[in-house]
Amino acid sequence: MFSRPFHFGCRPRFAIVVAIGALGPVGRAAPLPAPAQAFIEAHCASCHDDVEKKGGLDLASLALRPEDPKNFATWVKVHDRVMAGEMPPKKKARPAAAEIETFVNTLAGPLVAAERAVEAGQGRATQRRLNRYEYENAVRDLLGAPWLQIRDGLPEDGEAHRFNKIGDALDLSHVNLARYLAVAEEALRQVLAHQVERPETKVTRYYARDQRSFSSRMIYSVFNTRAERATFPVLGTQAQPDVRSTKQPITVGAADPATREREAMGVVASSYEPIELRFERFKAPQSGRYKVRVSAYSVWVGPGKAPPGKADRWWIPNFDDVSPGRRPEPLTFYAEMPPRQLRRLGAFDVGTEPTTGELDVLLLEGETIRPDAVRFFRSRPSNWVNPLATREGQPGVAFRWLEVEGPILDGWPGAGHRLMFGDLPLRKKPGGTGVEVVARDPARDADRLLRNFVARAYRRPVDTDEIAPFRAVIDASLRAGSTFTDAMIAGYTAVLCSPGFVCQEEKPGPLSDHAVAARLAFFLWNSAPDEALRAVAARGEVRRPEVLRAQTERLLAHPKARQFVDAFLDYWLDLRKIQATSPDSALYNDYYLDDALIEAALEETQLFFAELLRHDLPARNLIAADFAFVNERLADHYGLPPVNGIGLRRVPLPSDSPRGGLLTQASVLKVTANGTTTSPVLRGAWIMERVLGLPPPPPPPSVPAVEPDIRGAKTIRQLLDKHRSEESCAACHTRIDPAGFALENFDVMGGWRDKYRAIADGVPPVDGIGKGGLKFTFHYAQPVDATGELWDGRAFRDVRDLKRLLLAEQTQVARNLAKQLATYATGAPVRFSDRWAIEKILERTRDGGHGVRALVHAIVQSELFLNK
Repeated sequence: MFSRPFHFGCRPRFAIVVAIGALGPVGRAAPLPAPAQAFIEAHCASCHDDVEKKGGLDLASLALRPEDPKNFATWVKVHDRVMAGEMPPKKKARPAAAEIETFVNTLAGPLVAAERAVEAGQGRATQRRLNRYEYENAVRDLLGAPWLQIRDGLPEDGEAHRFNKIGDALDLSHVNLARYLAVAEEALRQVLAHQVERPETKVTRYYARDQRSFSSRMIYSVFNTRAERATFPVLGTQAQPDVRSTKQPITVGAADPATREREAMGVVASSYEPIELRFERFKAPQSGRYKVRVSAYSVWVGPGKAPPGKADRWWIPNFDDVSPGRRPEPLTFYAEMPPRQLRRLGAFDVGTEPTTGELDVLLLEGETIRPDAVRFFRSRPSNWVNPLATREGQPGVAFRWLEVEGPILDGWPGAGHRLMFGDLPLRKKPGGTGVEVVARDPARDADRLLRNFVARAYRRPVDTDEIAPFRAVIDASLRAGSTFTDAMIAGYTAVLCSPGFVCQEEKPGPLSDHAVAARLAFFLWNSAPDEALRAVAARGEVRRPEVLRAQTERLLAHPKARQFVDAFLDYWLDLRKIQATSPDSALYNDYYLDDALIEAALEETQLFFAELLRHDLPARNLIAADFAFVNERLADHYGLPPVNGIGLRRVPLPSDSPRGGLLTQASVLKVTANGTTTSPVLRGAWIMERVLGLPPPPPPPSVPAVEPDIRGAKTIRQLLDKHRSEESCAACHTRIDPAGFALENFDVMGGWRDKYRAIADGVPPVDGIGKGGLKFTFHYAQPVDATGELWDGRAFRDVRDLKRLLLAEQTQVARNLAKQLATYATGAPVRFSDRWAIEKILERTRDGGHGVRALVHAIVQSELFLNK
């Protein structure tokens, strides 16, 4: 069905060893081995000689120069296409199986030998620095400050082979170094103790009525002339028109605690401009861990009334008619730093009775808390209507208070300060502005503290002479008049910018125990090894298979393994780009501004892969699974049986559901669309490359992309048929497009469709109101045709059929996953000579259906992982 990668014949390692043993010196052009030359003359030269040169390939005069990357890639392509049965083409006579095996094994020898020669001198992986995610995590763990946000202060990382972990793409320029210096010093100063006494952990309540963002929206202004954009006061579920009209004060205050507890401020719209609710009287006094509790409940707001003789405007909320809510409501909470810098903290549901939900969060100094009733609409100019409004009224949420407990400290000073300055005392600076460290013996203290810091920062034993450059920085700073505190920070900053911290230090050949420990931690935690793993490495035990397996299990069981899941999926599946495009506000205004749907879609894929990893589920689940992770919004989007609440949970799928597996998850379908249209070419290429590991060649530069017809006159299939009729395009598109056609039943946000949406003058739109409160402007046009035929002639009717065909390729799916994991884990692509190692990994995991956890274990135990 699809091109298979090379398996080195029936007996791979034997074939390679024989070929390599017969090979002469590598590095100069050499004639092809006689069996390979004979095969080309008999089966290839008629099309690929110096006369025909089909596909621009002349094999008759192509020398073998495996040290030349372009030449090497050409011969690998020849090897793979012959091995896959693609060449000679079907219309030509087929060589005998033994003849093919002889050819590919003969050709493989010099290619493998060339790569092994480079590997012997340099290793597989190029020496590399940490990417900015790894650097941030490593600094957080070193300083015991998981709240640090420093990666955005570093330049974007380069990418190669789909990941940001490849040395060839991770340069280290003067710009990088300057940024490292800046963020390292910033991180160190953020963890310094800012006062002598331990800060008190307080529990403080902030009432909604005391917050200007709640109370000021109660009064209409030029920016807010409609009730849907207003807040309203309630006492329990009782309306308070006199408070709303300011005839009574906004709150009874501390004079009446019982009544104050029941006071609340309600909304019928999402927290979006101009209703941007926030508990602004709270600002985190310092960065760290806090517990955040919010009390809120759902209400029902009656329909608007019109003056006598006029029709009721039922879609306008009547804030004098408030009653208990009719269902729970989901709330999402964000940390906010002006101007409108938001970080999602978490979410929970509130019921029809006052509900107190709690989140354990990490906050930066100065951040406040922003709540959002995410199911509600976000009004957009100019003639909006609340899509949740009915003739009986509309739902609302009433907020009572925010309660914050914190900062929650493990000790004082914090771990980062103690690492830098140990038990040295603190005192207030002269003038009372801040604190400083008091050194009893500056020279001796500096030496002791610096040695300890470097030993903790570096992921290997430290030689004495490596300390000297950092001590020189400290001494120079002291001579220049810096305080002991500032001088030590200068030295520590240099450590955090030095190769021993910034770079993965690996030498060609078998990795040392410390290098294996570092590689394992950056694989499964995307961060540096902890003390337990470093201790095992120090004893020289980490390479022992049973110890390595136990440590792998320990790291996978730790909460930090979620950092691996998220980072791996961000690049393998491009999930980091899920916000790169927005659903078109005209064609897809039912999705436009629906952050809750996008957040659920992203989390679904993360939880799905984590589930495969946790329970060692077979890799075939990537194609088709009988379960999904959904919440209320996502279940409704997928047309699944209803579930309640904003929290995602695993649910079984109906037997006839098109969902299950990666291909039909909303996150994947969104990142493979542009917000306006879908493309079978893009989605088909995505499946070939990301799921099957068979990337199609890039399109010729002279061929323009196919532009969709948003008027609905022609379907994308009709437009592509013309494109595919050109011989130069058909060869690739007959492989790429079919899988993409099967996904045409899914729109730009992964919703099911039987017809394409279109916008055209004179065609009445579909009835409905979008998330922004504006009426639909689209109509349903041409029907979707999701049928197709694979290049080998097997037909499918829809995505369900396609999944069944892809399941026949489940070994290839597992092979690709193993390659992606190996690339991510080792910082090097899987090369031609590495293929046998991948096949060995597949052999070790075959009995369990290539379970995802088993694949991770097999990779960690492989020569690919244990050698540079």
